[in-house]
Amino acid sequence: MTTDQVDLVLRSFRCLIADLVQHFNGGHPGGAIGMAAMGLSLYKHGMKYSPTNPDYFNRDRFVLSNGHTCLFQYTFNHLVGYKHMTMDQLKTYHSKEWDSYCPGHPEIEHPGIEVTTGPLGQGIANAVGMAIASKNLAATYNKPEFPVVNNTIWCMIGDACLQEGVGLEAISLAGHFKLNNLVVMYDNNQISCDGSIDLTNTENVNEKMKASGWNVIDVEDACYNVDGILQAMEKAKQSTDKPTFINCRTVIGVGSNVEGDAKAHGAAFGEDNVKAYKIALGMDPEKYFHVPDEVYDYFSDIVPRGQQLEKEWNDLVENYVAKYPQLGADFLRRVEGKLPENWKQYIPESFPDSPTPSRKSAGLVCNPLAKNINNFMVGTADLSPSVNMIWDGKVDFQHPDLKTTCGINGDYTGRYVHWGIREHAMAAISNGIAAYNKGTFIPVTSSFFMFYLYAAPAVRMGALQHLKTIHVATHDSIGTGEDGPTHQPIELAALYRAMPNLLYIRPCDSQETAGAWEVALEQDATPSIISLSRQALKQYPQNSSRENVRKGAYIFKDTPFPDITLIGVGSEMSFAVETAELLESQYGIKARIVSFPCQRLFEQQSLEYKRSVLDRRTQPIVVIEAYAATGWERYATAGISMSTFGKSLPGAEAYTYFGYNSQKISLKIKSYLDNLKNDDSLRWEFTDLNM
Repeated sequence: MTTDQVDLVLRSFRCLIADLVQHFNGGHPGGAIGMAAMGLSLYKHGMKYSPTNPDYFNRDRFVLSNGHTCLFQYTFNHLVGYKHMTMDQLKTYHSKEWDSYCPGHPEIEHPGIEVTTGPLGQGIANAVGMAIASKNLAATYNKPEFPVVNNTIWCMIGDACLQEGVGLEAISLAGHFKLNNLVVMYDNNQISCDGSIDLTNTENVNEKMKASGWNVIDVEDACYNVDGILQAMEKAKQSTDKPTFINCRTVIGVGSNVEGDAKAHGAAFGEDNVKAYKIALGMDPEKYFHVPDEVYDYFSDIVPRGQQLEKEWNDLVENYVAKYPQLGADFLRRVEGKLPENWKQYIPESFPDSPTPSRKSAGLVCNPLAKNINNFMVGTADLSPSVNMIWDGKVDFQHPDLKTTCGINGDYTGRYVHWGIREHAMAAISNGIAAYNKGTFIPVTSSFFMFYLYAAPAVRMGALQHLKTIHVATHDSIGTGEDGPTHQPIELAALYRAMPNLLYIRPCDSQETAGAWEVALEQDATPSIISLSRQALKQYPQNSSRENVRKGAYIFKDTPFPDITLIGVGSEMSFAVETAELLESQYGIKARIVSFPCQRLFEQQSLEYKRSVLDRRTQPIVVIEAYAATGWERYATAGISMSTFGKSLPGAEAYTYFGYNSQKISLKIKSYLDNLKNDDSLRWEFTDLNM
């Protein structure tokens, strides 16, 4: 590597970025231009990867947390030889092309992109998850002379990722876990959309990172100082007990007419300014999207180097399997992202008939699975005693040298994660664990349902990326009781039922809970939320069906020639059952009952099946659920729903306070049916009977 070569690469890269943003007069040029030397150091020297096989298992992972600088990643992928990232593809950035590989932020489904980034702070949390995954695999499978997993997780961040709460939660955990396989490179240009960073942040970032348990390395003049960046990267890889934070002092839009200005962040420079920029950098202003052959030559060793890395790893694994056949077979299964074929045998066939909280039912299902299947990585946001997700003999994921005051310790082979009170990071880091390699890990998070409002942005990112994660949401109703309205979810189910590519499943008893787990584990590209009660729920062994959970809704209890259908959901199924009995005994009204654990699964069924379960053309339908009615208008003609927040009362009393009393409900339904006799058009205007 010569100074002239490096200089030409940096100048060519910066002019290409300016052209690409100017091409459709939109995008983010400034950060990518400032980060050029960081990228050259990473892609040419620091990172272990193979452009001809972007999914090579033991590759280093790279996460661009400041995803608005995506042209940085796309352009380096082009230069190093990712076949799909042609110059024509680069030119589709911010275009109207539907099949572009260059969307406005990196997207996981495109080769060479590990995770979708954009909402700031999510990417660094994903990187922490990947580092956890790598540590766990290495501790589980590596043997002397057989380091089958030894990759580094590289993450690029900007100033904003250090302000977002989820980023700080993840940084804290990474330091606590001493993830020395994680390197964060900070594009420190001190600019955000509104202006300079000191408009809102004047803290000492280096001292903050040190206090969080990180090594800190400063690199001055990082727009050009490739040697300094390389030295910092090498030092980071030698760390034995801490993640490393490389503070690269850069200038946004360096050399341009808006150098060091917030205007460089998210707008094209203008045609005349781009030409002037090229002249200033010693390039031909009349050449557009021009990359000299010398630049391609500079990166020409990357493809063969990556292929050699793959071959060496494949040979290593072959010898490893020969020496450790049983462990090797299990490792290859994990690499393939498969569960053991017999995984369902660990789910109980039957459950106690006595009233059982569905959070306890979930533990009866999940804990044997997690104990026997090492794909599972289970954790909780400081609620282990409440969520029932601990199995006999579990080992905590912890640095082996940690000795806690409470005596709960572990090592990197552990698959139970204490996330602390960090719901957002719990979900975001779990996305990274899932994204490390499809199916190698099945992350299971757990907390009170209400606190999945804190986690919602990360749950959404998991759904957007088609990541298989399972979120166990307990205390999911006003039956939570005395903790009051802060802990009683009313509106949250509507959010998650509306969220694309997410299964929100609310089982009514233990059999449905088992069905929910089976459905969640059968998904290849869809996360799930299993919504569970704190309070004991009546069991319905003669009515409930784990198999029918996968249909979303089914006839729970039928009756000949029904006058009305009642929908029972989750914790409120008992009100549907009791109300049906009262309607017939007191008013001679026959009611069939439908259990409806998952709207999205129901929507996937045939029209014929859906009409066989629910048909507003033939009879009125009333849903009974202590949540906001939003969404039920598609299925029901009326509801016993919630339109206010909850109240601090014992669980049973809270239900009574809000009108969830079978006598009162049956009277309201009787009155509703009487009104329908006078005006059948009311059936087509959803009526909230609990208002």
